[in-house]
Amino acid sequence: MYCPACHAVDTKVVDSRLADDGTAVRRRRSCPECQHRFTTFERVEEVPLVVQKSDGRRELFDRTKIIRGVGAASKGRPVTAAAIAALAESVEDQLRVEGPLVTSARVGTLVLDGLRELDEVLYLRFASVYKNFDAAADFDRELRLLHKFSSVPADSDV
Repeated sequence: MYCPACHAVDTKVVDSRLADDGTAVRRRRSCPECQHRFTTFERVEEVPLVVQKSDGRRELFDRTKIIRGVGAASKGRPVTAAAIAALAESVEDQLRVEGPLVTSARVGTLVLDGLRELDEVLYLRFASVYKNFDAAADFDRELRLLHKFSSVPADSDV
C-alpha cells in the first residue's frame, strides 16, 4: 500500500479491526518514511447480480422491487416490514449462490416459495398478479397447489 503523503512503496499495519458489522476490515497504517498515519478499509468486492427478463433484457437485481411487490400484496395482512425485508434478503442470498446471472422466473419462484411459508393469503395475492390470473379457476388451481405443499388437506375448512 502506497503512503498517501509521500508515496513511499511500503507501509506497515499498526492495528486491524472488524468494521461495518464484520463486513470489512479497518486497518491503521503507518509510513516508515514520513511517519504519516492513515486508515484503509478492506471489503469483499461483490459480483453484480443480473436478472434476465423473459423478453431477453438484462438488468441489475434490485431487492427493493421484491419488497415493493410483496408489500403491496400484504396490505391488511399480519406481516411485518421486517419479515418482508428478510424474505427479500433470503431470495437475494439464494440467487447469489446460484451465480451472477439468473432469470426473472427464478426470482419469482423463490419469492413464491418464501411467501408460501410466510402467509398463504399473501402467497395467493402475489401469485394472482405474478401469474396473471384472469379467472376463478386460476385461484382454484393455485389453492390446490398450495395445499399440496402445506400440511392442510385440500378438502378442509381453511
